[in-house]
Amino acid sequence: EVQLVESGGGLVQPGGSLRLSCAASGFAFSSYAMSWVRQAPGKGLEWVSTINHGAGSARYADSVKGRFTISRDNAKNTLYLQMNSLKPEDTAVYYCSKDLTRGRGTQVTVSS
Repeated sequence: EVQLVESGGGLVQPGGSLRLSCAASGFAFSSYAMSWVRQAPGKGLEWVSTINHGAGSARYADSVKGRFTISRDNAKNTLYLQMNSLKPEDTAVYYCSKDLTRGRGTQVTVSS
């Protein structure tokens, strides 16, 4: 059974940073591309970033490009999202995803 468990969210002031983690189990993590998606209050799901299975390439939504960095540690079966220069519009529940499977998410709130 695929399990994805996100952590690292919290309340941060605008301009601050957070690092999200996603512990993966139940599948061959190193063989799959992984993504982060988010859902802001009252809005639909928004794709944030994807990293390929070998961590050789990554893509970002225009809204986070230059501020967020996706990475992975295949030895630890863990996906990361380093978020810098956070803005109030980054407030959302952040999920890691494999194909159409997501974890329960971690809340990120950017507010002064």
